[in-house]
Amino acid sequence: MPGHIKLVKGQADPDPTEFLLPSIETKRADQQKPYDSKKSVWIGNPKDGGYREGILESGDLEDPAAKCVVAVGHEKFTHKAAEVGRVNPPKFEKCEDMVNLTFLNDASVFWNLKTRYQPR
Repeated sequence: MPGHIKLVKGQADPDPTEFLLPSIETKRADQQKPYDSKKSVWIGNPKDGGYREGILESGDLEDPAAKCVVAVGHEKFTHKAAEVGRVNPPKFEKCEDMVNLTFLNDASVFWNLKTRYQPR
């Protein structure tokens, strides 16, 4: 039961489907986001311990020791390629089975869980 819904004694539990299954409209809107398979990446966010999505400006993701420059908004960050994760294609937004993700990294899993189960 979601924490923001109070159970009333004597009434049936509310249907949790809206919290467990994303609507078709939501999935369609998510699939419209801009995506470049070679340049869309995740980098760590030291402020909150999570991840930020950015655009790879230079560097080679195949070489773990290479330096990568990633632009997030108007800021640029330099990370080792081993610390940079690739973003999954938009068709995998809010997917039910994360085994199907193209790039199975921490940031992709956390993002999928956050967008799928975060209260609307």
